[in-house]
Amino acid sequence: MQYRTGRARRAVVIAVLGTAVLGAAPPAFAGPPATGPSVAGSPAQPGAGQRSLGLEGARNARDIGGYPTADGSVVRSGLVFRTDALERLTPRDLARLESSNVTVVDDLRTTYERALAPDRLPAGAAGNWYDVLGQSPIATLVDMPAAYRAFVTGPGANEAFSAVLHDIAASDGAVIYHCSAGKDRTGWATAVLLTILGVPRDTVTADYLLSNTYRGADPEHPGLDGVDEAWLDIAFDTAVATYGSFDAYVSEGLKLSEGDITELKSRLLD
Repeated sequence: MQYRTGRARRAVVIAVLGTAVLGAAPPAFAGPPATGPSVAGSPAQPGAGQRSLGLEGARNARDIGGYPTADGSVVRSGLVFRTDALERLTPRDLARLESSNVTVVDDLRTTYERALAPDRLPAGAAGNWYDVLGQSPIATLVDMPAAYRAFVTGPGANEAFSAVLHDIAASDGAVIYHCSAGKDRTGWATAVLLTILGVPRDTVTADYLLSNTYRGADPEHPGLDGVDEAWLDIAFDTAVATYGSFDAYVSEGLKLSEGDITELKSRLLD
């Protein structure tokens, strides 16, 4: 068989390496026992109580609500869900998301990941595609530090993450955002959102590291299936190095206005 060249070869490489380095979707739910998302007022530290949505086809699907902010507010539950890819959702999963009033699903994957594993959306939900890494050099897909730097400096990345945040601020229902494994692109989107809301950095990091628990990765050697705190630090450090501060990254890089931030806090904080 003639070997593929040019654009076709790039498509194959990105499809294979992209799902490998950024995590392929798991075959079935195998995370901690699922009793639904934590609720505001319940134990707020990561790992206390159950955060899983209990989806059979997306084991790293969880609610970002319940976390306390530095000023004493609490992030509301039932409004923002971070997940891995949705192509394996069962009818039960879809019914659960529909009953949770999911109205927006934002997909952060590349063209090739989407082609390999198209989303299954709950009834009534609008799907959006915001490709974070598709315009970055292909080497980014096999180098995790490079990927996390590209979350801030890569072409199209700021626009993708900004779009998710604007969707959350504007939605009248619950919003899902996801990548393939729900740990890297999704992890940075969550870290940014929680930081904007005023959640302390140690709690933000702990939420990020929960992907190791839900995906069954070794926290000491996460490899391609888990996450490493050092990777998250790279993204935060890159934001500060590039823009001068995290706040400047939000305003200048992500183009969020004071009104946008006020809307996010008004909608998501108790």
